[in-house]
Amino acid sequence: MSPAPASGRLVLAATPLGDPRDASPRLCELIGTADVIAAEDTRRFRTLAGALGVTWTGKIVSHYDAVEAERLPGLLAAVRDGSTVLVVSDAGMPAVSDPGYRLVAAAAAEDLPVTCVPGPSAVTTALVLSGLPVERFCFDGFPPRRSGERRRWLETLRDERRAIVVFESPRRTADLLDDAVAVLGPDRRAAVCRELTKTYEQVVRGTLAELAAWASSGDVLGEVTVVLAGAEERAAPPVESLVAAVRERTDDGERLKDAVAAVAGAAGVPKRELYNATLAARD
Repeated sequence: MSPAPASGRLVLAATPLGDPRDASPRLCELIGTADVIAAEDTRRFRTLAGALGVTWTGKIVSHYDAVEAERLPGLLAAVRDGSTVLVVSDAGMPAVSDPGYRLVAAAAAEDLPVTCVPGPSAVTTALVLSGLPVERFCFDGFPPRRSGERRRWLETLRDERRAIVVFESPRRTADLLDDAVAVLGPDRRAAVCRELTKTYEQVVRGTLAELAAWASSGDVLGEVTVVLAGAEERAAPPVESLVAAVRERTDDGERLKDAVAAVAGAAGVPKRELYNATLAARD
């Protein structure tokens, strides 16, 4: 009986955001030795390999959003058969707003070897350059495209204490900033980072109002990453000042318990304290 083929491995590798010199030696080695290279854009991959002076010998297959599900069975089969499958996106880390997540999840479900070659990331690069407090942050991908949906999404971030990082199309950056001014306020600080690590890298820092005015010129070009400062902690108002709001709701027929819960939740005060204050005001 012939031995079973050795298990291969799935490798996700970060590629340079712009400057080929940011490529790691491990990335260069893998490009030259991988059996299969799943690239988000095969033409851009070939350009990168040429800039790095690396010759590949493996099979190159496209691996972008529209074909990700279609490619999955074949890539998993290659790993099972003992091949090294290298996954790269156009720039930065695969699976972060780029194809890769489904393949990793499927490989992990079969207990196939999965590893990562770390490297460039627009998320962490923008955080470092933003000049904002970023000890804690969250990444939220691309904002909704339509203004109404985008404003509802921004509402969910109104009280987010962590810095927020998003990617955005240069065509929609001005609209995003206008909506952010309306929802988060003109004084919230932010940074717009474009063309990171490239020749025309630019980081514009300021309030949302200042950035919206800058973007209104229509000169936003290239790859854009936006960092929003986290919300500042707001002091809760005295519960006594909220009694009138509770009374207004109960006068309209709302139950006292429900009115207290709604007002306390919006103001960030304990429900019990507001409930007792409301009862005390009746005496």
